[in-house]
Amino acid sequence: MIKTVIFDMDGVIVDTEPVHRYAYYLQFSELNIEVSEEMYTSFTGFSTKNTFQTLKSHFPSIEQEVEDLIQRKRNIFNDAFDTKEDLYLLEGVENLIKDLYQSGIQLILASSASKVTIERVFTRFDLHQYFSHIVSGEDFPQSKPNPAIFNHAASLAIAPKENCIIIEDSTNGIKAAKAAKIYCVGYRSANSNMQDLSQADLVINHFNELNAEKISQLKS
Repeated sequence: MIKTVIFDMDGVIVDTEPVHRYAYYLQFSELNIEVSEEMYTSFTGFSTKNTFQTLKSHFPSIEQEVEDLIQRKRNIFNDAFDTKEDLYLLEGVENLIKDLYQSGIQLILASSASKVTIERVFTRFDLHQYFSHIVSGEDFPQSKPNPAIFNHAASLAIAPKENCIIIEDSTNGIKAAKAAKIYCVGYRSANSNMQDLSQADLVINHFNELNAEKISQLKS
């Protein structure tokens, strides 16, 4: 029986991808580099640090240190996030979170986002009350598809990983879940059409396809 659900955040709980995209591409313009759609898509699930490490290795013209690049991107993102009024939780996910919480299923967040970004989202949408633990990708040297973040999240679970599931929307996230040997639900959102969800154990198109009773019976 499933006792713990590990959520990704971006693209699963809230769609901050347009804000991230705006911030990154404004910064790419400042850096005078051209990042293809294919390359940008490959960064899905990466931490900001890993993204800029990859960019620096690909574009020798980038002279700034990774930490400086991260801070600039964070400042652009935060300014845009705070002024963006049309930012909502993804349809159906709040009801699912509340249903799981009220049914006694543990909720853990495992997101590649920085702690600062996670805090902004959780405060804006009053989500702290539902999650027992928050795990940020900035604490790990490698991003998804490396399974470290999910292995750590599973170590915080109230039950063995056989009784956990992960909800993800990205190719790298699903690969990380499978590398961690944890049952993975792939969420196909409007913004994940370029992501490969084929390795997921179950694929959904809307969160109304899940509830606490269905999840508790999933087999890992």
